[in-house]
Amino acid sequence: MPSIGRRRIGAVSPTPPVSRLHVPTERAVVDCGVYVDGVREQGRFTHRAAIRRVRDTGQGFVWIGLHAPDQHQMESLSREFGLHELITEDATSGDQRPKLEAYDGILVLNMSTVSYLAHESVTEASDIVSTGEVMVVLGRDFVVTIRHGEFGGLAGIREELERAPERLLQGPAAVMHAVADRVVDSYLEAAEGMSRDVDELESGVFAPRTPVDIEQIYFLKRELLELKHNISPLVVPLRRLAGDHLGMVPSEIRHYFRDVQDHHSLVTAQVATLDEQVTSLVHAAVAIVGMRQNTDMRRISAWVAIAAVPTMIAGVYGMNFDHMPELRMEYGYFLVLGFMLTACGGLFLLFRKNSWL
Repeated sequence: MPSIGRRRIGAVSPTPPVSRLHVPTERAVVDCGVYVDGVREQGRFTHRAAIRRVRDTGQGFVWIGLHAPDQHQMESLSREFGLHELITEDATSGDQRPKLEAYDGILVLNMSTVSYLAHESVTEASDIVSTGEVMVVLGRDFVVTIRHGEFGGLAGIREELERAPERLLQGPAAVMHAVADRVVDSYLEAAEGMSRDVDELESGVFAPRTPVDIEQIYFLKRELLELKHNISPLVVPLRRLAGDHLGMVPSEIRHYFRDVQDHHSLVTAQVATLDEQVTSLVHAAVAIVGMRQNTDMRRISAWVAIAAVPTMIAGVYGMNFDHMPELRMEYGYFLVLGFMLTACGGLFLLFRKNSWL
């Protein structure tokens, strides 16, 4: 009997835990630049070198873009930039609702991104909108943009702003405005695309003798609700940025945020109108299907009534009685058969006249 604590022969020794390899923060960095007097300084910078250069000289700001950073990467950047741990947690989760939060001189704007997926026809589409998330972290001397999901709308913002140094002179808040403006523009593009889809379905529903696919209408309704749920919560953060009582957004940038707020109000109203249209299409499609079912039931009932006449007569003459009318006549069978055909023909003409057949 083996003693307690002695490893048995052939027993597998426990595998030592494998340490998790941390991916450097630079792997998540899309671009990092230092901007002084609205102009980007030459050279390549890591996030550490960039923020130290700005803080040592006391001039300019850092703009760093990240794509889907993990916990270790965000913790490394947060230590250098002095970010709150809750910002790190939100930046790595990628499932935040649109909101605006303040952390001791730092503003954090979360926005949902929406991309309209092009397709030949709404009746053949399997997906219409693709969603993601963009977070903008705004500090006194830096701005960090963090993207989750596939959204190509931010690709040209940096080049566009670098061609307009007078806008970058306003500081990091100009970047936050540019990102918010591009995101809201993507909402407008998605709403316009879905408006075409609604018009296509509307034409199909009300076209004569066109088969109505209610499932496709419900699919468009679901995609529209997804769009609505992603864009509607942004109204409060934009209102706060346009009025900025925290003193972190310059007055000139607040004017631009009011323009973004107007565009957002426009797209919100447009999506609400589209939602009402699709709801009306659902009711119309249900009514059309109900009418067609009633028509089918009338047609079936008419044929059942026609078939009931010969069935009744055949049932009577199928009884085993000797004294049946015309039972012994030479042409009795043909007379009864002719009566059946005449009765069925009369019922057919009657139902056809009443539009049952």
